[in-house]
Parts: sequence; structure tokens; C-alpha cells
Amino acid sequence: TLDPWPQPPRPPRPAPVYDFLIGTLSERQANRLVLDVSGVGYDLITPLGASFGPGPKLKVYVHLQVREDAHLLYGFPDRGTRELFRLLLKVKQVGPAMSIAILSGMAPADLKATIQAKDMRRLTSIKGVGKKTAEQILLGLSDRLDEFPALPGSAAPAAAPARAQRSEAERQTLQALVSIGMSEREAEHATAQAVAAVGRADLELLLRTALKR
Repeated sequence: TLDPWPQPPRPPRPAPVYDFLIGTLSERQANRLVLDVSGVGYDLITPLGASFGPGPKLKVYVHLQVREDAHLLYGFPDRGTRELFRLLLKVKQVGPAMSIAILSGMAPADLKATIQAKDMRRLTSIKGVGKKTAEQILLGLSDRLDEFPALPGSAAPAAAPARAQRSEAERQTLQALVSIGMSEREAEHATAQAVAAVGRADLELLLRTALKR
């Protein structure tokens, strides 16, 4: 029989709110990391070249993006970069994937300087950022520079000896550089210069250095 008093639909459960996670680094790739927090592995999407420190214990600032088919966590090494990511999300036609691509192709402090200078050419040099998207970013953020968070400076890489064989960090760096629009030749050249400067063992340092070449 039909229920004469049907129950109203339950309201959707609100998504949890995260500020940061502290845990042990379980896995690291060029654009993601897995953080073990009390036995739970959090899979975090990160900008290329983001430096989270040597580990194994890390503090990662996070942003939760709720979609119909998934809850995605984005991880950032500091609160300022996370807030810059959120500021980019306010721009028309810029979603989380595009914001990560922008932060992967340009250091946060450089991005602020690029927007301040209204440098369209430099913005469109980032893979996936076309002229219309660049125009929207400049239009949406040029008048909001006072809202930009305090951003960390780029640390100068320390010298380290290079080794003969290609490492896993070097291989991932090559793949990451190609994924943001470099040709294979450009990626190999930038990676070789970075290896000569900082060695090939540390993925974050190698990728961060290669992005400056």
C-alpha cells in the first residue's frame, strides 16, 4: 500500500570543510601526493613544482571541490597559494583544473606581477590558457590586486652533483613539462639544466628548477 504521509526528501548532506591536513607523505608524483593521516590516505591534486618540504611529515592546505561524481581535494604548500587558487575560481570560465594549470605554469608571485602588468602574452604562454581566458583573468583580477594573499618568494636552488642515469624524478619532470605545453626538446633541455643545478633525486626541487629555465 502507498504511504498516505510521504516523507519529505532529505536535504543534501553538507560537504566537510577542511583547512589543512597534517600527515605522512605516502606517495608523491609531479601533480599529486597521497598524505597518510592517521591511516587514511588523502589523494591531493597539486600544482606542478609545488614545494611541500622534505617530509615525511607534511602540513598541506587543502580545498575541497564537490562535483556530482566526485569529491576532489586540491593541496597547496601554504595558505597564500591556496587563497590565490580560490581567487582564480572567481574568474568566469576558470575552474579548478584551469586554476591548477595556471599555478603549475607560473609561480604565484609571478602570476600576481603578470596580472598587475596586464601581460597577455605571458598568460597565454600557459598551456590551456587562450586569449579569451586570459582576457577574463585580467578583467576579473586586475582591479582586485589588493585581495591577493601574501605569497612566498621562490627559493634559490642549492647545487648538487648530477648522476649518469635518468631517475624517476627526472622522468616525471619531463612528463610534467610536456603536459603544460613544452615541446619534448624544450622539456629535455630545461630538465637537463635543472639536473645540472640541483641533481635528479628530489622531484619537487627538480621540477621547480626546470620551470624557471
